[in-house]
Amino acid sequence: MLDATHAPTLKSWVPSAKQPGTDFPIQNLPFGRFRRAGSSEPLRVGVAIGDEILDLQQALAAGGWSAEAQAWLAPLAAGDLNAFMAQGPAARKGLRAALSAALREGSAQQAALAPCLVAQSAAEMALPCQIGDYTDFYTSVHHATTVGRLFRPDNPLLPNYKWVPIGYHGRVSSIRPSGQQFPRPKGQFKAPDAAVPEYGPCKRLDYELEMAVFVGAGNPLGQPMTMDQAEADWFGMGLLNDWSARDVQAWEYQPLGPFLSKNFASTISPWIVTQEALAPFRAPFTRPADDPQPLPYLDSDFNRRCGSVQVVLDVLLQTAQMRAAGQGFERVSRGNFSHAYWTVAQMLAHHSAGGCNLQPGDMLGTGTQSGPEAGQGGSLLELSLGGKQPLTLANGEQRVFLQDGDAVQISGRCEAPGAVAIGFGPCIGTVLPAV
Repeated sequence: MLDATHAPTLKSWVPSAKQPGTDFPIQNLPFGRFRRAGSSEPLRVGVAIGDEILDLQQALAAGGWSAEAQAWLAPLAAGDLNAFMAQGPAARKGLRAALSAALREGSAQQAALAPCLVAQSAAEMALPCQIGDYTDFYTSVHHATTVGRLFRPDNPLLPNYKWVPIGYHGRVSSIRPSGQQFPRPKGQFKAPDAAVPEYGPCKRLDYELEMAVFVGAGNPLGQPMTMDQAEADWFGMGLLNDWSARDVQAWEYQPLGPFLSKNFASTISPWIVTQEALAPFRAPFTRPADDPQPLPYLDSDFNRRCGSVQVVLDVLLQTAQMRAAGQGFERVSRGNFSHAYWTVAQMLAHHSAGGCNLQPGDMLGTGTQSGPEAGQGGSLLELSLGGKQPLTLANGEQRVFLQDGDAVQISGRCEAPGAVAIGFGPCIGTVLPAV
């Protein structure tokens, strides 16, 4: 899985890509869509390198690429990441190698490409691709157990959970990139001791710490993916905050699951980190010996050896009071995607198992990612034990659920011995008063 693009000694001629702690060293090279801030120019696809963006439209025009690389760059120069995704893993791997060679120290393309850089601070980021469909899974057994225990103390984990990847179809139209601001949602909810439900602003607004998986070429209708096909196909990952109205959710979710409680806002990071960039951070996927092992259509040798992806995930909170006082974000929880009970390939294989046709740019949410230890809950619902145990911040403020003016930041970082660490960029959203 590793090649010259992962070499820890590899350095870029872009100075900020060599800075310790950057999310975007030359070993990363994620894709996103942007335009220059304040302009009306069409969106174009770029690659993050340090604190810059390589504008691939200008980069193609600058020349110096092989004929094969020119063909890969053509849809990206036109602003169409989906069309590039549709070309499959060979194009994804081939262009990564070409970009790595062009951006490394000593590259013959440096002089031509230097004018093609745009400072990230001068760019307006959009959704990284056109998202056609969005499915949210429930892959954290720790989250499922903790939440289940709040509502079903005697039967917290339903019997199907360890056999089948659970998911539901979400809403695409309210997905926005980092920086999203949204009004507190309204809905119908019913207090346990109330005779009738009420309608109004949500009182138990929550965040959900998730990762987003983006489909590559996909599969034809009626032709399920094997595990090996699913592993080869997925394009990359980003960060996801799938905001939730817990009081609305508790009232509406039976019998068909979430509806208005989950369709008002979802925030994602603007960069897609490709699966090749994540290769140094893969790890074995294992289950406890006394748990059911995956059915054959959800099992493969590669998945057992390398199915897990190690990503340290942090949730940080900044209240309106903290912002007014000039204080930054405060970390409230930390987890790791390696705790997931189902892998990326298993989500794709199961999603397509009945013949569903996944398409380039479709997005899968992993569901809230929580760990087994205290402080690793991926939502306030867990950290506050359903609202019974307030979370106390450093300035003395307390939270059981989000208040107006609260901003939530999710960050992700991949680290492993012998590898250069990479990140995903920002995923920030802010709650506004209800309208």
